[in-house]
Amino acid sequence: MGLIASLPEIEKQKESVFVMHEKSEKLIPLHKHSKGQLSYVEGGIAYITCDTRTYVVPAKHYFWIPRGMDHILRIGYSATVLRSLYFYAHDDASDPFYSKLGIYPASELLIQMINYTERWDGRHVSRKDENFEFLVALKKILPQLNNKALPIMLPTTDNEQLQRIIKYLEKNMAEKLTIKTVSSHFNISERTLSRLFQANMQMSFLQYLKTIRMVKAIELIVKTQRSISEIAYEVGYVTISSFSDAFQEFTHTRPSDFRKK
Repeated sequence: MGLIASLPEIEKQKESVFVMHEKSEKLIPLHKHSKGQLSYVEGGIAYITCDTRTYVVPAKHYFWIPRGMDHILRIGYSATVLRSLYFYAHDDASDPFYSKLGIYPASELLIQMINYTERWDGRHVSRKDENFEFLVALKKILPQLNNKALPIMLPTTDNEQLQRIIKYLEKNMAEKLTIKTVSSHFNISERTLSRLFQANMQMSFLQYLKTIRMVKAIELIVKTQRSISEIAYEVGYVTISSFSDAFQEFTHTRPSDFRKK
């Protein structure tokens, strides 16, 4: 049974942990759970959309989605294995971690613990099962990992003019793009372009451009065997060092280390 078909099953036992490990490339449409969702992305890349923001989850990272949060989940690469556990929510008030969406780099300990749960794939584990305490410990350890959340987030917009500008940026990100050249291309003032991004995306033009370049870089590192230098130039960086610094700012790791992981 796949993840989409399993959505109703997740809700059937309120106090259990439902385990689902799936290799796929698909879109799971807008939905929510009465349970908190812990998912580990093993290979490939995943995207979570909540409200008007899309979050990027690279390989070797995990995410927590709190109960009751509407979201769309897109698994964007065929090599992705999504290892998910849907936890009972009666103790969520014990720590602020459980009440907010978060994306974090996975430690080796957590990876091994999540991989161990594959033996219960496709079923509920409840208090009557001898394995339940292992899953209780797994949930309790999450707030203690002291991981810094990964803030790779892309806002979306219904503004048609801004959508055209965004498509232009995505298509031409290898070029030297500035607020002056882009505003000139669309025959608007630099001030108007700046206001469009601040009002609709809650970030500046330069912040948005930097973010889409980093998202593209992550995808290329995960999906291709291109060298880091090739990727740097493809997403618009003139030097490897400037690209590496920007990548570390977003992911807390250097591109070469990210690929090794």
